[in-house]
Amino acid sequence: MLFGQSVFQSVLERLKAEDDTAEEAEATAAHRVAGLGTGFAYDVMEGISVASQRLGQGYFDHLDLDAAVGIVENPAAAPAAIMPDHLTRTTPQEVAAELAISAEDTPLTLREKRRAFARANHPDGVALPFRDNATKRMTLANLLIDEALRRIGR
Repeated sequence: MLFGQSVFQSVLERLKAEDDTAEEAEATAAHRVAGLGTGFAYDVMEGISVASQRLGQGYFDHLDLDAAVGIVENPAAAPAAIMPDHLTRTTPQEVAAELAISAEDTPLTLREKRRAFARANHPDGVALPFRDNATKRMTLANLLIDEALRRIGR
């Protein structure tokens, strides 16, 4: 017996004291977020965080959405798109003449011709009304270059 208590009672007292200190430690740390320092500031107005009210709005605050979508304030002031001359040539003979594929071409020169033609004629690089013509031209150019590559491979 320690100080008038049995061993069992002294163990219970010690466990109760340990439990009280653990509860106090949990109560003081409950308001803290692990990993954040004490300098963390949180804007709260009337119990609602500003960030939760405008979730993702910060991305849109700095964008000019009208310009990104292509909306024009005054449609009459928008310039009419004019088709470039090279997009009007959509026959296989005209595209073949532009590519100028010859018997001396190597696979390397044919790949370079394909890239150069795509830079000027790819549908993604032209205005929307002219994409059909650009697609036709690219299709013809790819067919002609692929055929030339097949003939070289024989």
